[in-house]
Amino acid sequence: MSTTTANAAPAMVPHTRTEDAVAIGVGVTLISVGVAFLASAGLLTGGMAGLAFVLHYATGIGFGKLFFALNLPFYWLALRKLGLAFTLKTFAAVALLSVLSELQSQFLQISELQPLYAAITGGLIMGMGFLVLFRHRCSLGGVGIMALYLQDRFGWRAGKVQMAVDCCIVLAALVTVEPLRVLWSVISAVALNLVLAMNHRPGRYMAV
Repeated sequence: MSTTTANAAPAMVPHTRTEDAVAIGVGVTLISVGVAFLASAGLLTGGMAGLAFVLHYATGIGFGKLFFALNLPFYWLALRKLGLAFTLKTFAAVALLSVLSELQSQFLQISELQPLYAAITGGLIMGMGFLVLFRHRCSLGGVGIMALYLQDRFGWRAGKVQMAVDCCIVLAALVTVEPLRVLWSVISAVALNLVLAMNHRPGRYMAV
């Protein structure tokens, strides 16, 4: 066997539609649990979810409704830059998370959760959920769409892009949220995006 053949990269194997559907369900379920952890401790997260949390705490409107509405403008970018399949999968994921977030209290009730534990564990759980979605060419809209576009276009790692934007969004919440909760929320955003930065790099995951 020649060196060229031995070192050849394995052929990319596309995910099936069934695998994509299952992955969206798994990823969104993990993220919804992470959201429940943060909400139970009064914490925030980054991206459109973070903005939805801020507006939820300020207005009392349901997180799911706000999250769905905030993501609507980003589907145009997704459709133009990342394709119809990505856009449809992302819309499905956003809609599913919006529904699960509204119904979460019927499935999961947390009476007490220490804020630092909620921040770290919730961030890690959400990070794993995002990782599942990203590996199936799907996101939860907003910052996720931008991060994946920049990774495809310029090679910037999606985890690092999302970490920077998420931390800025959480810090901006100082206007309406007390500093200690913002600190825990920054820790959560870092935990979430460390999962992505270490596990979602161009060339490291071959299937599409």
